[in-house]
Amino acid sequence: MPSTNRVYQAILMRSDCCSVFHHQSLPAKALLLIACAFVSAFTGCGTTRSSNTIRTGTEQLLISDAIDRTVQSINFSKLAGETVFFDKAPLYEAVDDGYLIGSLRQHLLASGCILKDDRAQATYIIEPRAGAIGTDNEDLLFGIPATNLPQVTLLAGLPPALPEIPFIKRSRQRGVAKIAVFAYNRETGEPVWQSGIASNESSSNNIWFLGAGPFKRGTIHDGTSYGDRKIHLPGIDSTKPKSEQVVSIGQEAVFAKELMKPKTPDHPTAYLAAAPNRSGGTLPPPVDASASSAGPAIFPPPAPAETE
Repeated sequence: MPSTNRVYQAILMRSDCCSVFHHQSLPAKALLLIACAFVSAFTGCGTTRSSNTIRTGTEQLLISDAIDRTVQSINFSKLAGETVFFDKAPLYEAVDDGYLIGSLRQHLLASGCILKDDRAQATYIIEPRAGAIGTDNEDLLFGIPATNLPQVTLLAGLPPALPEIPFIKRSRQRGVAKIAVFAYNRETGEPVWQSGIASNESSSNNIWFLGAGPFKRGTIHDGTSYGDRKIHLPGIDSTKPKSEQVVSIGQEAVFAKELMKPKTPDHPTAYLAAAPNRSGGTLPPPVDASASSAGPAIFPPPAPAETE
């Protein structure tokens, strides 16, 4: 019968396949077993768990950079050498209030003020306020934006939307900070000094050119970068040297009165650790903060002694 013949042929084919391994020589069997064991040893899967903070790192950098730039623009030198109490209560509702309060206190110390934790021990009360601490963004596109197509029965094969086709695209995010500070006499309540409105902003730009990118630039980036690589653009990434009398809150500094223990200075003298060493091994005489409107003097550290 035809059905009986097909069953018999299937049994013969199965027996032929199973007998392939048994008819192989001993070396071939050993190689086959070794290959199976090797493949089994390197077969597997793994997972990596990753998580992100609620706020992106870029947002936090933009806000902190805007705060640094704004605080640095405030000139506290008029209060240098005076005992002051910093009233931080008005800043408790501001975004990143801890960083803002710490930056202002650090800048007061770098400007020569003497901070007191007890209000009754201070001659003047310094009261700050923040008008704006935040971020926003804007996008610019030269090309064809993403477009939704109308669904027509006769054109059912068309995609529901056309993707974005950018020739040049820029995504810009910025951080802003607006701060004001004033001081008054603790006993009389008379006004002593006010900073005026200090505002500044930070930026982060992502640029795509003919599909390549993003090229990153901005105040929170060190020059121009593409991926993890730095790109130097002549005439664009060049930096101008800055000359500042008051130590910047973004630079490392040593205050000589507390750590270096000089013999004669009446006010703290800050030595910029980031500045290049002088050719000589001695420092110039310290400058009294009251003789300058720019705060305590800043000198580069002495050059280390040469060893033979």
